Amino acid sequence: MEAANRGAHEAGGASIGLNIILPHEQCANPYVDRSIEFHYFFVRKVMLVKYSCAFIVMPGGLGTLDELFEAATLVQCKKIGPFPLVLMGAEFWSGFRIWGGFMMKQGVFQKEELGFGRITDSPKEAVELILRSLPPGMRRRLAGH
Repeated sequence: MEAANRGAHEAGGASIGLNIILPHEQCANPYVDRSIEFHYFFVRKVMLVKYSCAFIVMPGGLGTLDELFEAATLVQCKKIGPFPLVLMGAEFWSGFRIWGGFMMKQGVFQKEELGFGRITDSPKEAVELILRSLPPGMRRRLAGH
């Protein structure tokens, strides 16, 4: 989450952190303007998807995978979006891509069901994927028109 907060902060935008309260000490990263704390993971995930128009997923651990699968399931089932789910770091996600191909061969989902997902090393490509997916009115607002 720090990467997203830092990007928003450095661009002069609002930087809001959705912090989960864990047994060990955890605090918001230094780029957060406003922190909202959650006790339950499921409530935090609802808030993460409620106002999102894309997901950029950086390499991470089990929590990252939990959030990734939550978003992917909701997009696949047409409960949110559709919008891009961009995984940054081709090398990191290479095993994930192989596993996904195996799952498709097993028939648990079709390639078309995951067409919203991309793996890339290019921040520019990630931004372009997201901008292309936005409704025209929102693109104009972001461009300042």
